[in-house]
Amino acid sequence: MLIHLYSFRLQLTSCQPHIMSHHTSLNPCFPLKLKDVEPIIKIIEVDGQDLVKDYSDEIERMLGSKMKSVKRLAESAEDSDLYHEFNATLEFDYYNSMMINTADEDGNYVDLGGEFPLEENEHFNKLPVNTQMSNIQVPTNVYNKDPNILNAIYNTEALNDVFISNFQKDPTLTWQYFGSSTGFFRIYPGIKWTPDSNGVVAFDCRNRNWYIQAATSPKDIIIMVDISGSMKGLKMTIAKHTINTILDTLGENDFVNVIAYTDYVRYVEPCFRGTLVQADLDNREHFKVLVEELHVKGEAKIKNAMKESFKILNEVSGSMCNQAIMLITDGAMEDFESVFEEFNWPERRVRVFTYLIGREMTFAQNTKWIACNNKGYYTHISTLADVQENVMEYLHVLSRPMVINHDHDIIWTEAYMDSVLFTTKAQSLLLMTSVAMPVFSKKKETLSHGILLGVVGSDIPLMEVMKLAPRYMLGAHGYAFLINNNGYILAHPDLRPLYKDGKKLKPKPNYNSVDLSEVEWEDTDELLRTAMVKGETGTLSLNIRASVDKGKRPLYLTNEYFYTNIDDTPFSFGMALTKGHGKLMFMGNVSVEEGEVSHNYPQHRLEIVTYCETDIDPAHRKYSQLQAAIRYLLGKEPDLECDEVLLSQTLFDAVVTAPLEAYWNTLMLNDRVEPGVETAFLGTRSGLMRPRSEFQSKMLSEDDCSLCRKFLTPADKDNLFTIDHFPLWYRLAVENSPGKFYYYPVNDKGLTEHTFLQSQFILSFLFFRVSLFDYQAMCKTGHHHASSARPLLSGLAISGVATLCNVCVCVCVCVCVVSSAHKQKKVDALQPCDTAYPGFMYDPSVREANSLIKCGRCQKMFVVQQIPDSNLVLVVTQAYCDCSLFLNICEHNATVKCNRMKSQKVRRRPESCHAYHPKENAKDCGGAAAISLSLSLFSASLLVSLVTEY
Repeated sequence: MLIHLYSFRLQLTSCQPHIMSHHTSLNPCFPLKLKDVEPIIKIIEVDGQDLVKDYSDEIERMLGSKMKSVKRLAESAEDSDLYHEFNATLEFDYYNSMMINTADEDGNYVDLGGEFPLEENEHFNKLPVNTQMSNIQVPTNVYNKDPNILNAIYNTEALNDVFISNFQKDPTLTWQYFGSSTGFFRIYPGIKWTPDSNGVVAFDCRNRNWYIQAATSPKDIIIMVDISGSMKGLKMTIAKHTINTILDTLGENDFVNVIAYTDYVRYVEPCFRGTLVQADLDNREHFKVLVEELHVKGEAKIKNAMKESFKILNEVSGSMCNQAIMLITDGAMEDFESVFEEFNWPERRVRVFTYLIGREMTFAQNTKWIACNNKGYYTHISTLADVQENVMEYLHVLSRPMVINHDHDIIWTEAYMDSVLFTTKAQSLLLMTSVAMPVFSKKKETLSHGILLGVVGSDIPLMEVMKLAPRYMLGAHGYAFLINNNGYILAHPDLRPLYKDGKKLKPKPNYNSVDLSEVEWEDTDELLRTAMVKGETGTLSLNIRASVDKGKRPLYLTNEYFYTNIDDTPFSFGMALTKGHGKLMFMGNVSVEEGEVSHNYPQHRLEIVTYCETDIDPAHRKYSQLQAAIRYLLGKEPDLECDEVLLSQTLFDAVVTAPLEAYWNTLMLNDRVEPGVETAFLGTRSGLMRPRSEFQSKMLSEDDCSLCRKFLTPADKDNLFTIDHFPLWYRLAVENSPGKFYYYPVNDKGLTEHTFLQSQFILSFLFFRVSLFDYQAMCKTGHHHASSARPLLSGLAISGVATLCNVCVCVCVCVCVVSSAHKQKKVDALQPCDTAYPGFMYDPSVREANSLIKCGRCQKMFVVQQIPDSNLVLVVTQAYCDCSLFLNICEHNATVKCNRMKSQKVRRRPESCHAYHPKENAKDCGGAAAISLSLSLFSASLLVSLVTEY
């Protein structure tokens, strides 16, 4: 068990871990002996099963509190509607979040504006907010004084009191909101909404996953689009926009396929022929790209396409709930009644929604008949501006059975980054999940219509959830993670949702559909994933090849996994403890006064680790972490929520490491600091750090000193303890053998292009190859063949090596070699890909070796020798003869994207499904009544079409 790390920093860092147990002692350079503190310590064994239960219970309580808040909002909204009579002439002023605090040229507040006090609040991303009132956001394409809008806004004024009450009961709540079916969005606390550069507010709450998932049950959707010659021009543009809008209404619990038809049936993605694929973000974006490539030609034959769609829905198991066909066309000319008789009547299990594209109304009756006789809905879309509102109609239809039955299902969304909600002023790249609940009309006179009033919800940052499973309790390599019912990751230390596009960080296209099996890839039989998706409780042990330092350093570890479900949610919680690390903990009894005196290192070190929650009570926000911890321990602030175990460990570490300050002072006063040492530091499992950076050396260059000043500063997060990770030097030193120094580079810029270590011939003497995999890589798309794609993690990774090369001093550790000799001038787009790449582990059994390297007509000799008691290797070679190679040893694994995208892994379907209710009013289908398609009507329509055509 690792207790303390004592480190010196030269041009690279030397770390020597101190392994401490009941029978070993501290390193001689450390001024304390075990016998000095033995009376006040005890060793505690960490029980993984108990720990996973405790953590999951805490998470369950936290999420349960959010669900109670949402239920109170839904009840209030429904009660308000029950006693409200619609008033077509209602005049009502409300606070429009776009207009508040805005004055006209005369200094008067604009209409729907008015004075709306805002105050910056750290709890809400440091945004100016009003915690005493909510306000309203209305999309640009919705009239903000429409009678339906005014009545619904007036009707939900009662939510203000519930918002405030919820926040008082649970101060950890973040945003609370109500999304109306009419399009407006009521948000608490109230904010100032900033439009885009064109003055447009495109945000529509009805497009958000939390709204769509709460409003409907899971669904299987086949989108049929007419690409015949008559659909050319604007019609095709509208059709493509309609498809994309439908795709945006789907989530990972839904399944989908897209079929284009003319005189033959064409799958937009041939790989998905005859099947349904999960409508996760990756697949939806893939469909959108392919839809843009559609071109019109030929004559429309709807019959065969309709048969194909019904066959898929009848034969393929998707969501096993709602099923629907979305027909997008400019006219339906065929006699398709026989198709419905064969596949859908009389049960009408599959709903058919029809979208008539263009201004021509010749086939309106036929298109409407299809929808009305298959429990669907007909809409006419003549312009791009009509698409959004018309597509949303199908959600209202699918929600009818749930609304009529008054089934208030609470839903939890997948992980997402909401960088849209508050535009540039509050774009957040933090992962969140939302809890939401539908709001129905309780009025008896509208019961059969199943009127959905909207959806209430609240956001929960996943970082706050994972704080309930603190990393320090799990050891240097231990971690906790959270997945949902589809096996997708919500939180995991190896999840990398962002990639660098130029100088900007952007979410990856598939950032929220990364499967657990893609990070825990050693679980080849997916035993861990399957058990967690099924909501089981248990343990599993695996030998794994882990990688640290952004995938560049391989480690062999044995992980013991503990997992369980989170009740009343679709989530499962897991935890990994690494064999040999984290199973034992030192606990010591020291006084608060002793710890306070000993805990005298720079303040910013304390703010990185959370000892007490100072954000819950506004009165506590003035305290630093150190102040809050001391006041809590002295009993002055008993209401503070503090981690008592972490505080106890930190106090103990502060006391037993305090003599080190005197030891360092003695070294400095007696001028006994070795040349080249600039910084000394110590770190403990509790997150306590004692850095000493006054060891300035005249031997360091200006560039080195600049690097030194950055090391272990608040900006240097990789090398500091934080709430969710141990620093890299700490984790690597854990694996070092006791009694040996570990050297670690601070800059890690790697070898120069001319360093001969790039030769695989040398590598064969010193290292053995370890195959690693990255299923979250981003590859170049400059060429169309897989071999040309270049992974994000390219180059060579070497663990535990330092060299002295070309007879010049060149100390290098953990290298990433340049992957190509030719730099591409054109910046290629990046897309998700799977990669296999090598890591290299140093072989300590090689003490010394020498040989010749042939470089064309030239050859040179090299010698390698291990430096005792360290992870360094001395390499000496002749300076002449350029043997530089430009390796590309990272391989893009030519993944058959098709198989990955359509693969059906084990998943846990949502418990509820609302696809049918006998009281549903199916006649409400976009027209006044259902339509009978008579032979004379069909013939007349066909005749008109022929006359128009010729």
